[in-house]
Amino acid sequence: MVIRIAIQSSLDNAAGRGQFCCSMTDAQESAKQTEPRPATPGKAELCADLLIVGGGLVGGCMAIAAATGGLTSIVVDRLPLAGQLDAAFDGRSSAIARGSQQVLAGVGLWPQLAADAEPITEIRVSDGKVGATLREAWVSPLFLHYDSAALDGEPLGYILENRALRRGLAAALAGHREITVCAPAALAELERREGAVTGRLEDGRRLRCSLAVAADGRFSKLRQAAGIDAQRWDYPQAGIVCSVGHELPHGGVAHEHFLPAGPFALLPMTDGPLAAGGPRVHRSSLVWTEKRALADAMVALDDAAFAEELMRRFGDSLGALWVAGKRWSYPLSLLHAERYFDRRLALVGDAAHAIHPIAGQGLNLGIRDIAALVEALVDARRLGLDIGTAEVLARYQRWRRFDTTALVIATDALNRLFSNDLAPLRLARDLGLAAVNRLPTAKRYFMRHAMGMVGDLPRLVRGEPL
Repeated sequence: MVIRIAIQSSLDNAAGRGQFCCSMTDAQESAKQTEPRPATPGKAELCADLLIVGGGLVGGCMAIAAATGGLTSIVVDRLPLAGQLDAAFDGRSSAIARGSQQVLAGVGLWPQLAADAEPITEIRVSDGKVGATLREAWVSPLFLHYDSAALDGEPLGYILENRALRRGLAAALAGHREITVCAPAALAELERREGAVTGRLEDGRRLRCSLAVAADGRFSKLRQAAGIDAQRWDYPQAGIVCSVGHELPHGGVAHEHFLPAGPFALLPMTDGPLAAGGPRVHRSSLVWTEKRALADAMVALDDAAFAEELMRRFGDSLGALWVAGKRWSYPLSLLHAERYFDRRLALVGDAAHAIHPIAGQGLNLGIRDIAALVEALVDARRLGLDIGTAEVLARYQRWRRFDTTALVIATDALNRLFSNDLAPLRLARDLGLAAVNRLPTAKRYFMRHAMGMVGDLPRLVRGEPL
């Protein structure tokens, strides 16, 4: 089976940049760099245990976790790593659940990220409508409140800007001699045989690995080329994201306010500027789900009008709100692959599943994929087995299928339940929030689930070494 794919970056053509590949040979020197060095000229074939296609958040974490377990990787991405660190590249922040934080700590990434990560000490969930403030919602008994003090007092999770995570990943990738990064580069050909994965980059260099890992997003070319079908549909919603300044400190509290168009969340960030060169202020990350027909118009508002719309939906519990800098709007959709592996191919992250952001679990699912896949591969290698066999990959799929399917169904159902203003459904969901809030055992379970600490967990998620 030969798969021919063209994912050449348009950036190469626009900027005239040549492709290059780096091979880490001096960890101390490389750790000082955030962009890999070119490979030694004339190297005919690059060999490693894993070929990871996609060098974004999930692909980068996959390579670093694999290196922690002694596996070598070649990471291929169509964009240069330096370009992914630009402030205009990705304006989102991610919720890092407790279990995911333990994975990042276990692979040595967390020390580079901790200073930019804001702990979540409480989560407050309420139902409402535009014009009804959070202050009014908290007067009602129909709400849900998670408090880390009810467990062990440790943070429920963290909010981290994607740009900060990409910066930490770039530095870590450059510091691992087990990782070879080819970026910008594109696969021209990939063949998945019984005994190995072989391929060729568009610049002519050859690749040879035991397993290919698709970390190339929800439109994964590797998934499509393997003939793996997927359930998918588009939501009539878009996600508006940006950083919001506010007059009062957030106290580590994450707010999620359900409105008829979808959830409206303000998630606590570290203090800092809203735009380059701006003053240091109290900040939160806005994740505003809005009808697609209105999202572009909302994003196009001037700063004052946009802030006024925020105040109408959130109220003044954090004092005055304001915005500065760029805003982003992303169409929302759901995708779930019918299976997570094929011959010498494993899917991770959005290549396997993409869910609604209502619970902030998208990246966390990808990190749990990584923890499970790397553990399955490392255990096989320690037994002297071929890491690319169907038996090894089937273990990974069994491990991840139930957790992912349950979250796909739950997030879709929650979005459908809360993204409307029907009186009977409003009453049912409000009573449900209040019931969970008044049942300590149930609430602790849901808190641990939000932390990614429920179920059959890989060692890294449990905070144990590989």
